[in-house]
Amino acid sequence: MYAKLLAATLALTVTACATPAENEAQVAPVEAAVAIPADQKAFLNTCKAWDEWDKPAPPFKVFGNTYHVGTCGISAILITGDKGHVLIDSGTRKGAEVVAGNIKQLGFKLSDVEIMLHSHEHFDHVGGFAWMQGQTGAEIMASLPATEVLKSGVVAANDPQHDTHEPMAPVTVGGPIWGGTEIGLGDIKIRAIETLGHSPGALSWAWQECTYRCENILYADSLSPVSRDDYKFSDHPEYLAKYRAGLARIAQQGCEILLTPHPSHSKMIKRMNAGKLIQNAPGETPCKDYAAGKLMDIEQRLIKETKSP
Repeated sequence: MYAKLLAATLALTVTACATPAENEAQVAPVEAAVAIPADQKAFLNTCKAWDEWDKPAPPFKVFGNTYHVGTCGISAILITGDKGHVLIDSGTRKGAEVVAGNIKQLGFKLSDVEIMLHSHEHFDHVGGFAWMQGQTGAEIMASLPATEVLKSGVVAANDPQHDTHEPMAPVTVGGPIWGGTEIGLGDIKIRAIETLGHSPGALSWAWQECTYRCENILYADSLSPVSRDDYKFSDHPEYLAKYRAGLARIAQQGCEILLTPHPSHSKMIKRMNAGKLIQNAPGETPCKDYAAGKLMDIEQRLIKETKSP
């Protein structure tokens, strides 16, 4: 099954041949003719592509009850509900203070954040978990590999980026999450997708927001083949197979709104400038395009590995 999905992903026509910086860095200024919400304009006027991880950014509504509450360079996603709220990622320890301030700026209470979830278990995305848990009292739920990292504060030895990340403050973790797990909190329903690759415990998240219409949202993990200098993905065939399988799962998702832990991985600023944060026109396939681009990155990495000693 995954072989067919992978073949379909490879067949996609994408613009991912350029590097992320080439795709995002040259962003035209906001055009007055494009209908961009005021809160998104505020973000665009503050932030640039591939911005600093801890740079404060104003929050904005993505759609329905979903909000971007992160910094300019690191996403954090708040989903609000009738029985409490879910927060995905916290940013760094310093960035978590920006996230907390943004949640309060939107008029929500930190004490109403009941559940905290993760994308991947590196300090730039979950380094603020311990501090944020102290502010909210929320339960942290994590994949089994990420649970061990969050409890110890140290990136796992089998992580491609082991020994390249700062340690984090350890946290208390609640129930484990597997791919396909659905988290329910009142009217919030969010589904975990196993997307091992960028880290061993990485997860992506899918949910639907309905107001005057319904839109499918995907918070897709980074999924870029970044590693320490002496690591080769080609030396780990089982890990590589699971990496590709996760991309195939992303390609299956019929999302109209694509978000990522580093906003520029999904070209968020470029899309916002064009008034296309939501991509629901016929022929638009943001999830498939993202998966195909990351698969191309992996294939290029493997070619590079064959040429290195």
